[in-house]
Amino acid sequence: MKEVIAVFDIGKTNKKFLLFDNKHELVYQDEMVMPTTVDDDGFECDDIAIIESWIISRLKAEVEGGKYDIKGVNFSTYGASLVFLNDAGERLTPVYNYLKPVPEALSQKWYEENGGKREFCRKTASPALGSLLNSGLQIRWLKQYKPEVYAQVKYILHFPQYLSFLYTRYVLSEYTSIGCHTGIWDFDQMRYHDWLVGEGVTLPTPKNNSFVLKVKIAGKEVAVGPGIHDSSASLAPYLLAEVDKFVLVSTGTWCINMNPFNHQPLTQYELENDCLCYLSVGEKPVKSSRFFMGHIHDVNVLRLIGHFGVDSLTYKSVQVDSGLLKAFWEENRAERTFFKEGVPTEYVDNLIDLNQFNSFEEAYHRLIFDLTRLNVASIKLVMEKNDGVQNIFISGGFARNEIFVRLMAAFFPDKKIFTSKVNNASALGAALVINNAFSVKELNAVNLNLKRWETF
Repeated sequence: MKEVIAVFDIGKTNKKFLLFDNKHELVYQDEMVMPTTVDDDGFECDDIAIIESWIISRLKAEVEGGKYDIKGVNFSTYGASLVFLNDAGERLTPVYNYLKPVPEALSQKWYEENGGKREFCRKTASPALGSLLNSGLQIRWLKQYKPEVYAQVKYILHFPQYLSFLYTRYVLSEYTSIGCHTGIWDFDQMRYHDWLVGEGVTLPTPKNNSFVLKVKIAGKEVAVGPGIHDSSASLAPYLLAEVDKFVLVSTGTWCINMNPFNHQPLTQYELENDCLCYLSVGEKPVKSSRFFMGHIHDVNVLRLIGHFGVDSLTYKSVQVDSGLLKAFWEENRAERTFFKEGVPTEYVDNLIDLNQFNSFEEAYHRLIFDLTRLNVASIKLVMEKNDGVQNIFISGGFARNEIFVRLMAAFFPDKKIFTSKVNNASALGAALVINNAFSVKELNAVNLNLKRWETF
C-alpha cells in the first residue's frame, strides 16, 4: 500500500483534497466548488459548516477505503481569516470574508493607539487595507460591534490552525498565518505586537510548520500538521529546491509576488502600494507585493463575454497572437487601454469602449496585456537593483496562459522567465513541511518541472 500525505487546500473558489506520495508526486486529487452563504450581517462568506463536514468525512472515508496508507494530513488555506472559539472549543462565528469592509473610525483608532498609521504599518509589515484583510482588525471589530459574542471568546485561531484543531483539539499558532498583513506580528522584535496585550488578547505561542500531533482517524494513527498560509506554502517547494535567487509570481485570485532575497525594510511607498512581508516556513521575512489579478481578470472577462456573445470558456482556448501583442507594445493609445484611470473599486473597467476591438480574441489580448503591465509594476516594487535575482518563476493558473507568460518575458528581458508544472504548489508545500519521513536531501530534490519562456 502506497504511503501518502493528505492535504486539504482551501481556496476562495476551489476546495481540494490531494494525496502526495514519498516522491512528492500527486497521486490523487478531488476538487469541490462549494456554495457560499452569508454571515450574520448578510455579507457573503464561505460556508464553514459545509467545509467542516467535508473535511471530516472526506479524510475518514479515504482512511477507511484502504487504498492508500495515509501517514499525515495538513491544511493549506487562504489567510486573513480568524475563527473565534468559546472555552469548550465551539466555533462562535462564521469565517468572515476578508473583503468585508470595516468602519474607517475603527482602523484609525487602532493606528492612533499604536504609534500612528505609518509606524504601525511599517512595524507590522501590513499595509492599511480598510477591510478584514488586516485580520487583527477582526478582533477589534468583533469586540466593538458584537460584544455579546466577544465576551464568550476563549481562543482565537487563524483559519489553517482551526482546520487542524478539528482533529487535534489543540490550540496553536504558526508563523506563516501570523505574518501575512495581519497587523499582529512585530517584525522589528519578531514577536506578537504589544497591542494584543493592551487589548487583553492572548494568542498561542507559534509552532514551527513541521510540528505534528498524532491522532486516531477511523482507528488509524495519523500525524496532523498545524496548517499553513497558502502563499507561504506555495513558496516552500522553491526554497527547498535550492535554485538560484528568484522571485515567485504565484497567480490565482490574488497574484502574490514574493522575493525571499529582499531583506530591506518596507518603505512607506511600498506599504502604500500594497507591499507587505510574509513569514516563510523558515520564519524569515519575505518581501512581497499583491495584485488582485485573477479576480480582476474574471470580472472583466465576463464583460467581454457579454459584449461579444461568446461561450463562457472561450478565453481558455485563445491562442497567443504575436502580431497583436507587438501592436499593443508599440502603440500608445489611451482609448485602447484597460484601466487607463486605474482599477476601479468594483474592478470592472466600464470606461473602455469594446466596439474598437474586432473580436473577443483581440479584446482579450489587450486585457491580458494591461493586467500584465499592472502586475509588472507590482513585481518591481519587491525587486532591488543588483539583488542577484536571476529567475522569475510563475506558478498557478496564469502559468498556463501563454499570452501572460510571453508578456512577462518581454517586460523582464534581463531575467529568465519560467513556468512551473507544480500546479498544486500550496498543497505540495503543506505536505513537504510535515513530511518528516524523508531526509533534508530528499526534500531538496523537489522537481519543479520548469519550462523557460521567451518573449513574443
